[in-house]
Amino acid sequence: MSIHVLGIRHHGPGSARSVKAFLEKLKPDIVLVEGPPEADAILQWANHAELKPPVAILAYQADDIKKSVFYPFAEFSPEWQAIQYAKQHNIPVRFMDLPLSHHFAIENEAAAKEAGADVAPVENAVVEEVEVTERKMHPMDEMAVAAGFGHSDKWWEHMFEHRLDNEGVFTAIGEAMQACREVSPSQHDREELLREAYMRKVIRQAEREMYTEIAVICGAWHAPALMDMPPQKGDNELLKGLPKVKVECTWAPWSYDRLSYKSGYGAGIQSPGWYEHVWHHPNDDGSRWMANVARLFRENSMDTSVAHIIEAVRLAESLAALRGLPKAGLEELNEATISVLCTGESVMMQLIASKLIVGVKMGQVPSEIPKPPLQVDIEKFQKKLRLPASADWKDYLLDLRKENDLERSVFLHRLLLLQLEWGRRSEVGGRGTFKEQWRLQWDPSFTIEVIEKGVWGNTVAEAASNFVVDQAVHSGSLKTVSQLLSDTIPAELPAAVEKLIQLLNNLSAASSDVMQLMEVIPPLVNVSRYGNVRNTDSAMVTGIATGMITRICISLPNACNAVADDAAQQLLELLYRMNDAVNLLQHPDSTAEWQEMLHTVANGGQTAPVIAGYSTRLLADYQLLTGEGLVKAFNFSMSQATEPAIAAAWLEGFLKGSGTLLLLDPQLWNVVNGWVATLDESSFTQVLPLLRRTFAHFTHSERRKLGEKVKQGDSGMVSAPSIQEHAFDSHRAAQSLPVVMNLLGYA
Repeated sequence: MSIHVLGIRHHGPGSARSVKAFLEKLKPDIVLVEGPPEADAILQWANHAELKPPVAILAYQADDIKKSVFYPFAEFSPEWQAIQYAKQHNIPVRFMDLPLSHHFAIENEAAAKEAGADVAPVENAVVEEVEVTERKMHPMDEMAVAAGFGHSDKWWEHMFEHRLDNEGVFTAIGEAMQACREVSPSQHDREELLREAYMRKVIRQAEREMYTEIAVICGAWHAPALMDMPPQKGDNELLKGLPKVKVECTWAPWSYDRLSYKSGYGAGIQSPGWYEHVWHHPNDDGSRWMANVARLFRENSMDTSVAHIIEAVRLAESLAALRGLPKAGLEELNEATISVLCTGESVMMQLIASKLIVGVKMGQVPSEIPKPPLQVDIEKFQKKLRLPASADWKDYLLDLRKENDLERSVFLHRLLLLQLEWGRRSEVGGRGTFKEQWRLQWDPSFTIEVIEKGVWGNTVAEAASNFVVDQAVHSGSLKTVSQLLSDTIPAELPAAVEKLIQLLNNLSAASSDVMQLMEVIPPLVNVSRYGNVRNTDSAMVTGIATGMITRICISLPNACNAVADDAAQQLLELLYRMNDAVNLLQHPDSTAEWQEMLHTVANGGQTAPVIAGYSTRLLADYQLLTGEGLVKAFNFSMSQATEPAIAAAWLEGFLKGSGTLLLLDPQLWNVVNGWVATLDESSFTQVLPLLRRTFAHFTHSERRKLGEKVKQGDSGMVSAPSIQEHAFDSHRAAQSLPVVMNLLGYA
């Protein structure tokens, strides 16, 4: 009876090649792999034709789905190759790590203790602390430095992942890790001790079952602990009394992006795409890799010749020789790419990193694997609407006048309601509402979110409807419910819309906060935009909006009195959006109420100056205040009797949004220009910040034209037209009539 411990690096192509070669030579009768024992039941799918890596085992706590973990596998993962060997040769394969049922339970107890809960201690779970001298560098990094490498990752890659001859490699790895463990404090970590004790327990169980050639594939760090088996009694005492919870497992598609370090995956690698290349082409001197780089450049309209590739490969080989390396690695190839193909500019390396070094490959799982009903429904719509789940970005411009695009939009909006942000929507230029721009990128971690949201329904429509209604009921916020309604309308969920409208109506009737009501109006009015394209009856929403506008118009004048500067600025923004909403609504009664309210606010003696100024401007925009009346209002607010700060605030409100009015109305220009000219130095210094804030919001062209107008001085000041100077001469006008009639053909 022999136990063969193969210490590997997770997701290492060289380790995978060595494991495969070792197993083919050894021909074991059982294979034990580091992984969660709860997943043994789903290993039956490991050799299924439709299970294509990268894939991951998803394990989660049955009564708390947020407690979950993924175990990813790539084609070049040593564990995956070991599992495939076992399946192809019809021998047993088992996972041997500490069960997640214990791991999750221990985490739950630790979290409860931190929260101050009274939790009974686990018997024999406390490991005696051993004093260890603190080291400034990890032992593996020290070993790498001694070998002439900057860090352990590069040392391991050149020593093991690029190795073609695996003779004695696992013995060497075991000896190296044993030396590292002797000086590392992590060997006394409780979790590591529990894991290794359980691994040994599984190995002993295989021995009791009379297997003679036992192959054990584990992380290199654990190899020494499994080679030198301590007494069984100590392991049993350590594992005795561990808490336990129920755990469920399934297969889920994975991606190279999620396999990388940047995704936050603890055992991740920097370059999954590169490792796949090394797995398939171990003897490549860099020529194949550079050919892939050149192909990528050409696909992105960058000229790259064969000569570029040859010179880049030569440079990479030279760099490797100078560094004493047996062959060029990814670092040397990248440096050669920057120098030769990118002419010293590293910008294009971002493209190479995302497309080649990391890669955009995504795996798939068989449709027969049991899945939650919600996930099945999502996959059904993805297939029906031709929206494949891809690890790379893909843009879609949807025309809502087309049936398929409209169904796509509805589906994506429903997923957004479920907080599954597979698609991100961006604005489309133009005024129409019949187009939507979406960018889709599937994240494998969505799988656990789909399982979590499955409690709300078995279909996307049912789950989205129930989830959004629950959010609205528990929020109790007028603003939140309004936004949810705005988001639900394009998702075409009539039952949810009806419930949200009812809830919104009740909340608005009970609310006395005019500013909160003003925040709600714009989203409500936007709902009406979907009435034509989505065939949605928005009459109920419009009725609520008009009723709320009436309440706002009644309460707003008092809310504008004696307001502090900060509150006035906030109210000014709300007025700005409210006015746009009223204009968009185009409801005659609401528009009349709004205009009457503006008269009251503009002429209110206690109204905040910036609000009064903006209300006056809106009256001018509505053509309700023009000519001499507008000039009179302007002169009154900007007179010398008015405090400069108040006058400047009024002007800021009046010019809110655009300074074009100053350019087009010479009378107003003269009033403003004259007012500035009358300010003394101290008053001008006082109002200058307010004036700067006002003019800072103008467009560049408006500021330039206003500056040119100021430079013109008096020549740029146009006097108001005088009726006496330009009296109408009816006799002279009558003489032109025959000529005009002749030109029009009526002579």
